[in-house]
Amino acid sequence: MKRVYSGIRATGRLHLGNYFGAVKGMLALQDSYDCVFSVVDLHTITIPYDPKTLKQSVREIIIDYLTAGLDPKKCHLEIQSTVLQHVELAYLLSTIYQVSRLEDLPTYKEKKIQYPKYVNMGLLYYPVLMAADILLYKAELVPVGIDQEPHIEVAREIARKFNSMFGQTFPQPQRFKTEGDYVPSLVGAGKMSKSISGSFINLTDDLETIRKRLAGAPTDSGVIGGELPKTGGTANLFALLRLFKLDKECIKFEQDYKAKKIRYSELKEALAKTIFKELQPFQAKRKEFENNPTLVDSIIEEGQIKCSRMAEETMKEVRLKMGLV
Repeated sequence: MKRVYSGIRATGRLHLGNYFGAVKGMLALQDSYDCVFSVVDLHTITIPYDPKTLKQSVREIIIDYLTAGLDPKKCHLEIQSTVLQHVELAYLLSTIYQVSRLEDLPTYKEKKIQYPKYVNMGLLYYPVLMAADILLYKAELVPVGIDQEPHIEVAREIARKFNSMFGQTFPQPQRFKTEGDYVPSLVGAGKMSKSISGSFINLTDDLETIRKRLAGAPTDSGVIGGELPKTGGTANLFALLRLFKLDKECIKFEQDYKAKKIRYSELKEALAKTIFKELQPFQAKRKEFENNPTLVDSIIEEGQIKCSRMAEETMKEVRLKMGLV
């Protein structure tokens, strides 16, 4: 049975980008593959964070996973830092991978600009740890957004290098593509990201909050008419209309745009109501887990035990092949 791995950082509640870019892929795979889904808290601390709230943030992601439909009877749920083999394998893999390649990765360059006073070794090391996360479970498929493709390529490169040096050990993982694997930001450029304020809609947001978030989304009101723009605020709003299957509304608002009579307030209201309608079942189910902390604790403990057991099997093989035992 093929193995699947994916993880989400604990930098805040899950948002639409996480759901469409990763969680929907997880849901599509859990019935047919051996899946490990993680809250990657070690990746979380590579950017500024609050240690007082980290533990609760991790728990909230686990609850969001369960609420979205991930079933611990069908998949394994883990908290990355509780499975110590992630760090051990990451260090071992770092000894066979070049620093210059890591320095050229676009995400590292972006984070250096975003956090100029928080450029740390963990940030540079991020792709190696991510490779270790995937290879620790010998995963072949990784449901993540398209922006993570450079990191998946690093994992493939490391797998090939290890295999060539020490013998066939790891598969070369591939990204599992989902519809909506790139959900546009509400700030006009890039994708939804928990680290960019105002760019996202959380799965737990109520209708009024969604309205406020969309109200702040920029538009191209000064240049309406003609063909729809390919980038920018208006392009992002139309991308969200298509993502939520608002085909009729998309046609109407596109015609209005071309005729220079589009009312963005109407577009945003239609979008807000549709998003909230889709999120209501999720929000109702979430309360069931919030009210049953003992169940959540038992799921977390079971995941840690099972994942540690699988991880140790890989590490025994790696230590032996690298001459460490």
